[in-house]
Amino acid sequence: MEKYFVLYNPLSKNNKGKENAEKLKDILNDKELFFYDITKIEDYNNFFKNTIEQNNIILCGGDGTINRFANNIKDLSIKNNIYYFATGTGNDFLNDIKNNKNETINNSIYLINKYLQNLPTVIVNNKEYKFINNVGYGIDGYCCEVADKKKLKSNKSANYTAIALKGLFYDYRPTKAKIDVDGQKYEIDKVWLCPTMNGKYYGGGMMAAPGQDRLNNDHTVSTVVMHGFGRLHTLVAFPSIFKGNHVKNKKLVNVLTGKHITVEFDRPTALQIDGETILNVKKYEVICN
Repeated sequence: MEKYFVLYNPLSKNNKGKENAEKLKDILNDKELFFYDITKIEDYNNFFKNTIEQNNIILCGGDGTINRFANNIKDLSIKNNIYYFATGTGNDFLNDIKNNKNETINNSIYLINKYLQNLPTVIVNNKEYKFINNVGYGIDGYCCEVADKKKLKSNKSANYTAIALKGLFYDYRPTKAKIDVDGQKYEIDKVWLCPTMNGKYYGGGMMAAPGQDRLNNDHTVSTVVMHGFGRLHTLVAFPSIFKGNHVKNKKLVNVLTGKHITVEFDRPTALQIDGETILNVKKYEVICN
């Protein structure tokens, strides 16, 4: 019988990760499944040494789970097929890849080996991280900071859209940014958000970079800068980000594409990497392979 090693994140989707991963028992009822809590795997090198190449891996969780997995295996050469079964909340990675030509099992389990190769690196506070979807900086980092605080008080899912709108309306203060894209330098005032995108989506369905292809041959990423206007104008324009129409407003949004990008704000703000928050960051640097 074909074997599948299911790596699940018990914390995903409000601590329902194991329960959601076990849905695979019905989907793959003719396969032999072995379940592993991803938070308890300390050495992936040993884990894969004990997994013969013919055995398949299924990763279960959300964007943060894929990020953690990608960073844990970044120095390993893995020959197994790695599949993804989305059990997260936002699932921006799934939104980005589901319309591509992917090998799937039952149209719900996606082969993702190609998406784990040549990932961009972000350097924050002298630490390096691989990222799957994006590095969010500005009001997007603020949203994750506020959502983290809410999660400490309640098990309910945070409404990132509501947090963003509240921030735009009165809580968040825009910054001045210095941006370097492959040696081309920019200084931009009143920056509301400045994410660097490997995929199209972030924030649970916002199409921040509609032209970004995570498998593009040049291995470039896109930095999306929303800037220049006051609260009311930006607030009115913000909903267009859900369909990617914000990029048509050239006075409000710049999309800067490159392989080596540095963004520096004039004051520290929160930053997020695939939804994981880092506080009090003034600068980040992205390097593509």
